[in-house]
Amino acid sequence: MKISHVVRVLITSDFLINSGFSVFAPIFAVFVTKQIESGSVEVVGYAAAIAQVFKVGFQIPVARYLDKNHGEYDDFYSLILGSFTISVVPFLYFFATTAQHIYFIQALYGLGLALAVPPWFAIFTRHIDKMKENIEWSFESVAIGISAAISSSLGGFLAQRYGFELLFLLGGLLAFLGALFQIKIFHDLKAKVSQGQVKPLPDRASTG
Repeated sequence: MKISHVVRVLITSDFLINSGFSVFAPIFAVFVTKQIESGSVEVVGYAAAIAQVFKVGFQIPVARYLDKNHGEYDDFYSLILGSFTISVVPFLYFFATTAQHIYFIQALYGLGLALAVPPWFAIFTRHIDKMKENIEWSFESVAIGISAAISSSLGGFLAQRYGFELLFLLGGLLAFLGALFQIKIFHDLKAKVSQGQVKPLPDRASTG
């Protein structure tokens, strides 16, 4: 099956980035409670909340700014900046010793997501192959599921034998490779995209 080059690259990069974070995500709470000064389950909860607050707080303004220019290069630069910001996060855990460090890193993670998520969806939507929307979105979903399953089980195995440092190193490298891989779509992008190029189909219920 022939699939758009952009779609293939975005799915592959998402697979790598998600693999990087899935390596340590299931046991992140153990890291915080065992190796962070004053670390607790409460700190883990606050850390997760901080990441989402920064993501939610910045995502709409980023999306609105990107939509003002109907070209794809600004989307690309936001995607790359956000993805590389995200890829730095696992490496920063090497140096985290207090809850405040964890909060700062999580805030940076949320900001990276806010920069990367809107343009990822926008570029994917514009380049998805017509009449293959279901299968190509399914490929993305399957890639995320496979990466999470493999990396989570591998992460537990490695943490038990070699400690968290190896997990963060592996996670950071995978995420960095995923961000780097996205550069391959640059020459597929358009300097100008018609504002009405991507039009949603009317809801079936409203047309019956």
